[in-house]
Amino acid sequence: MTDTARLADVVVIGAGQAGLAAGYYLRRAGADFVILDAQQTPGGAWQHAWPSLRLFSPAQYSSLPGRMMPIPADGGYPDAAHVVAYLTDYEQRYRLPIVRPAAVRAVRRADDRLAVESSAGTWHARIVVSATGTWWRPYVPHYPGIGDFRGEQLHTAGYRGPTPFHGRRVLVVGGGNSAAQILAELSQVAQTTWATLRPPRLLPDEIDGRALFDLATSRHQAAQAGQNADSIGDLGDIVAVAPVREARDRGALKAEPMFSRLTPDGVAWADGSTAAFDAIVWCTGFRPALAHLAPLRLRGPGGVIGTDGTRALAEPRLHLLGYGDWTGAASATLIGAGRTARQLAAEVIAQL
Repeated sequence: MTDTARLADVVVIGAGQAGLAAGYYLRRAGADFVILDAQQTPGGAWQHAWPSLRLFSPAQYSSLPGRMMPIPADGGYPDAAHVVAYLTDYEQRYRLPIVRPAAVRAVRRADDRLAVESSAGTWHARIVVSATGTWWRPYVPHYPGIGDFRGEQLHTAGYRGPTPFHGRRVLVVGGGNSAAQILAELSQVAQTTWATLRPPRLLPDEIDGRALFDLATSRHQAAQAGQNADSIGDLGDIVAVAPVREARDRGALKAEPMFSRLTPDGVAWADGSTAAFDAIVWCTGFRPALAHLAPLRLRGPGGVIGTDGTRALAEPRLHLLGYGDWTGAASATLIGAGRTARQLAAEVIAQL
């Protein structure tokens, strides 16, 4: 088949949770579509997460449309391997038309279609759904001296577990869920310090991803109606999953203010105090992986593409799914991606 013969009404980029959810609804609607995935195997970004990473919600509240996630054998919140197994089963059960490995390099305008250029060839689509997520763009803020530090530096995306840090002095940077979970397990084998921009706040033990999704949905609906709503941040920042609660109860979650610079041996604070470390783990978040959309020149202030729901304002043939609340309430979560994908598919079918 030649590149010019590769035609599809819809091309979905990415076969993680958002791409699979979009595929489910597109298949149910009878659309002509293909999903291009850069990975060698199923599971999206979850196959690259550290083994002990836990979801913030029980399995029954972390499912994609059409198939409930099985409850883990231990009855607890699913870990990364459990999610990978679920996503693998999901794409096979619904026989989603996935091409992999197919790393998308660029999306360009091509007359009445969009040309999607990938390592597996070029597809010409009437509509493109970008669902590449954020895992592939880890963010590390710049601090003076960051290039001078002689120890090991890694980001959440490169963390694979506590074993390499046994007995070492480790600084964990960041005040979110990933930082708290990583600190919780590192503190059992290493001498740890936690640096955050503001004092971390754990959510009440009874609050998990179910309540967070409901809050995100209410806030999104209120914003559309021009009203104010409670922020998730009003409750706290960190979900108290079991390992985090255990670390809290043994006093391992004490945080220090953010340092002002790095030194060859560690970090220094504004008051002149210093500390030495063997390694720094940057749990400082991610940015949307949108480099493949650069030829369309759609980015606005802050690097975000303006959207109406999931549809790009400046290129109505493009939809974005799973990047955060700006592409659908809680759309970067399993349950949120599914709910947003339903609305996306309905709009795509109407466009077609």
